[in-house]
Amino acid sequence: MKIIDLTHVIREGMPMFPGSQGPEFECIGVLDRDGYEEKKLTIYSHTGTHMDAPRHILSEGKGLDDFPVEKFYGKGIVVDAREKIQIDMELLEEYEKEIVESDFVLINTGWDIYWGDDRYYRGFPLFTKKSAEWLASKGIKGIGTDAVSVDPVDSTELISHNIFLKKEILILENLKSLELLHGHPFMFSCFPLKTVNSDGSPIRAVAFI
Repeated sequence: MKIIDLTHVIREGMPMFPGSQGPEFECIGVLDRDGYEEKKLTIYSHTGTHMDAPRHILSEGKGLDDFPVEKFYGKGIVVDAREKIQIDMELLEEYEKEIVESDFVLINTGWDIYWGDDRYYRGFPLFTKKSAEWLASKGIKGIGTDAVSVDPVDSTELISHNIFLKKEILILENLKSLELLHGHPFMFSCFPLKTVNSDGSPIRAVAFI
């Protein structure tokens, strides 16, 4: 078995969704001074590789802490959307057999190569309304992307967010290295922090092939 890390490192100065504040690390305990090392982390709940809960945009939506732990683990499939303008029905139907047998559908847009560059926030392939609705009907646990969002950065309607989260389909954003999973059956885990009333959380996204 091989374990593939699909997670960006959380650090000061890292890329963030426009308007969000980056993480801050403050040394509380210093080994030479205090005999132990400890840091205070100030961090947004949607920092880096993270998960959106229904509560993120829905007033009556569940928080991540409302789901059983098995919600965050299952069989995965990667859809290759590199070189695509959009994630449409034609593309998804190529993977229909694998999708209906999977818990998590991960979209490889190839956009993780722009992590840290201004281009990361624009031009990435997005779902059409029809393809998002079709995918949301397949009983999956989660949808993931190696882009910053499943909607345009400047969107106010958040069409794809609404389609998925209303079905309690978790949204995973800012994944990386999805090309390493092409051609491999794999299990996928994306466990969040267990915080109360959780609208979202950084995750350690990992595939087992």
